Amino acid sequence: MGRAGKHVLGRGAAARAGSGEVRVKNRAAGLNFFYILQVQGKYQAKPAFPLTPGAEIAGEIDAAGPGIRRAPRGGVVAISNQNGYAEYTVVPIGKVWRMGDGVGFAEAVAMPIVYHTAFFALRERAWLCRGEWLLVHAGASGVGMAAIQLGRVFGANVIAAAGAEAKLQFAQQQGAEHVLNYSDTGWVEEAKRLTGGRGVDVVFDPVGGDVSELSTRCMATGGRLLVVGFASGRIPAIAANRVLLKNLSVIGVFWGGYTLAHPEYMRTVQNDLDRMWDEEMIRPVVSKTYSLSEAPRALRDLADRKILGKAVLEVG
Repeated sequence: MGRAGKHVLGRGAAARAGSGEVRVKNRAAGLNFFYILQVQGKYQAKPAFPLTPGAEIAGEIDAAGPGIRRAPRGGVVAISNQNGYAEYTVVPIGKVWRMGDGVGFAEAVAMPIVYHTAFFALRERAWLCRGEWLLVHAGASGVGMAAIQLGRVFGANVIAAAGAEAKLQFAQQQGAEHVLNYSDTGWVEEAKRLTGGRGVDVVFDPVGGDVSELSTRCMATGGRLLVVGFASGRIPAIAANRVLLKNLSVIGVFWGGYTLAHPEYMRTVQNDLDRMWDEEMIRPVVSKTYSLSEAPRALRDLADRKILGKAVLEVG
């Protein structure tokens, strides 16, 4: 891992910012499900070990490296390669943005990964259009929450799916017009009924496994299945005959890989998200906070599906 991965866990001398980098004194760090997969060595992009998780942070810049003429003042939010679960994190200046006025650290850090991923999936990969039907799986997760809210912003009719009543209620609070319970074996037929028998146009799927395989049964002709992740632990086997007969598209959503190839894309999307925030079109929900020392328990709670929306580590 390069200089962008430097971090400090203890209270000794902090790492120095290199050329084009700044050092952030962290106040909050976000939790994301893919950290669990990374720690287990099951994520599609395997980092080097030892690993300190944490790809989104919020805090204040306390040092700038050579070549930085002007750095944001006050609160900032940043996306790092890793190593956000620390007191300080060094990141490239291009991945740092000023926090909006009146926004708290916990709320600010709840946005970067999940909203950027959902935006990339719905806007760049699925070309979601106004009036289309969008089915969001894991609707009570952080990325599901973001997909529901952005789906509504883009003018889609949103159906959310989850596996418990509390999660279905949460998804409705985020703007889902209809909800489906995975535990009900009739959820596929219900999705067809809700769309007047036509089927959904876009499926946002961070779950994989049976959920992905069954989704193709309730998709409209010409529908797009967004492969966002495999939280279920099983990579699905999609029926190619159904893809053929219904002219379906199975579309990969690897936001991290895309941003490596197009580093300017993050700032473009962040500008759009800032505008949506200012206009109160999107709002992340932080349902639980933990201290930095509680990071292992926080990740266990996330793995056990105990979190609605986002959870955040408070640092310092």
